[in-house]
Amino acid sequence: MSYLKNFTMEKMNKLITHNGSFHADDVFACATLCLYLEKNNEKFEIIRTRDEHIIKTGDYIFDIGGIYDESKNLFDHHQIGGAGRRKNNIEYAAFGLVWKKFGKILTGSEELSDFIDNRLSAPVDAFDNGFDLVENKYETTPYYIQHFLISMRPTWREEEENLNTSDLAYRDQTKSKDGMFLKSVEIAKIILSREIIQVQHALLAEESVVSIYNKTEDKRIIVLDKNYPSEYILNNFSEPVFIIYPRVSDNTWGAKAVNENPKTFINRKNFPKLWAGLKNEELANVTGVADAIFCHRGLFLTVAKSKEGAIQLAQLALSS
Repeated sequence: MSYLKNFTMEKMNKLITHNGSFHADDVFACATLCLYLEKNNEKFEIIRTRDEHIIKTGDYIFDIGGIYDESKNLFDHHQIGGAGRRKNNIEYAAFGLVWKKFGKILTGSEELSDFIDNRLSAPVDAFDNGFDLVENKYETTPYYIQHFLISMRPTWREEEENLNTSDLAYRDQTKSKDGMFLKSVEIAKIILSREIIQVQHALLAEESVVSIYNKTEDKRIIVLDKNYPSEYILNNFSEPVFIIYPRVSDNTWGAKAVNENPKTFINRKNFPKLWAGLKNEELANVTGVADAIFCHRGLFLTVAKSKEGAIQLAQLALSS
């Protein structure tokens, strides 16, 4: 049994999960509960154990215990029959079960909570339950957040070296499963917090993007006044081919292709092959746009010094 956090001597919430190896679902489930309790200024400690008597004392029990009961804050999925499936048939694991209850509170809306479930917690749950989301077409496989968290586990040599240290005070917590679990939870909290901010701000941008789309005469080229996250929003409309947007970091303007599907790299229309990889004077000579700066060799992005230049590049691409 391991007590990983103990902020004060006063009574506090007990977050209990299993000890030993950890996975993305218990790490992110723990991170979600930490963010929820911190949001409410509640004290807590994290306990990793398989002692059934201690488990029963928990205020929040996840990925262990053999019971799923949201009303009692019991979030396990290992029992016979599991803990249910989403509408898309992905089974719930600990992260999804915890997020299902507390996601709306952390994001402020059911819409945003559902978005993060689909983007982050459902993939984590699928991996934990042995459910393939993508077909592996190559010998090289994608590197997921789950793989990163697996890399956070101490290796057999690190654990052996640590256990051979005779003085307990000098044992390295970065070489213990409990220490690395806690470090992983802190990283997961950062990731989850950033995802929440991203989707909250994306929702704020949606009204502006749709308004600009509605006011645009030639809806094939959408000119944004800010670099809003717009790919998913504009993909709902059939007309947009290129997006013009300001690049605040270098005070230039970009023209980027709209994807056929935001989950792929296939564009509705590429920029001309002749532009691929050209810069400055070379691109200006080929396009006739005096302030053209760059065209990505992937043909999904061009950059100009001015908004007018970026629009010109998009118009040329449309007619090519």
